[in-house]
Amino acid sequence: MRLGFTIQEAYIILIIGLSVLATIGTAYGLYAQNHVKTELQRTRLRALNSRVRMSWWLITVFTIAFALGQNTLLVFFAMISFFLLREFIAMTPTKPSDHHALVIAFYIAIPLQYILIGLDFPGLYSVFIPVYLFLALPIIMTLKHDTERYLERVAKIQWGVMLCVYCVSYAPAIATLDLFRYSSSGPMMMLFFLLVLFVSDLCASLASSMSGKKALAFNSERTFLGLFIGGIGGLIAAACMYWITPFRFWQALLMALAIISAGYLGDWVINSVRLSLGSRTCEADGDIYITRGMLS
Repeated sequence: MRLGFTIQEAYIILIIGLSVLATIGTAYGLYAQNHVKTELQRTRLRALNSRVRMSWWLITVFTIAFALGQNTLLVFFAMISFFLLREFIAMTPTKPSDHHALVIAFYIAIPLQYILIGLDFPGLYSVFIPVYLFLALPIIMTLKHDTERYLERVAKIQWGVMLCVYCVSYAPAIATLDLFRYSSSGPMMMLFFLLVLFVSDLCASLASSMSGKKALAFNSERTFLGLFIGGIGGLIAAACMYWITPFRFWQALLMALAIISAGYLGDWVINSVRLSLGSRTCEADGDIYITRGMLS
């Protein structure tokens, strides 16, 4: 690995850096609790504090997962997909006739997707959900002979699985890449992606909480200034971590820019979904833990 560090030493350095950021966020949250004046500031502060708490959860869980190996990492992300999908389905009402489709989504699609990743079958896990499952779910739901809002109900389950299972599963899939000849590793590459996104999100929440500017139309907890500072924070994180990747410095920055942009677009999509359903906040918004409020 570049700079002469082993994978274990690089991981310890990254965890220390994330711990420092989490400590700063925790300290600011404790300080700001006694200085907020408006309800909007309190809402943004709750969102920030929830993300800081999540960072401590992530530090603990990732440390355990990396210590126990790749299979533990897959199980961890499978659990994340399960709780994400549960929250998504709770936010998008379904009918009793959708029961069999939901059982397949939760108890067949999730484990099978991660098993295919663990067996290193990219030709299968890359098409299993967006092709085969997307074709199977409408057929299964048709067998109940319930045509009321049929297309809408199918689409809700399909895109819940796409967002909460398929997209999330590519994080541990990155960890399976063999990058040794590029002085990197799959797990380090996965950490680069996730930490750039997490640092960007944390900085955006912190800046939005401190700025007091006008909120975005689709997310009352974020401001344009917050998004800009969050993007800068993500790029700085990428610059500090480029040595764990197979990229050159400028390539790592471009990759980070793509990651940050995708994160913002994902936030836009999730918030648009909840607003279209008449929900002003996600479940447990401002109170995120490892098993709930994760869509935020």
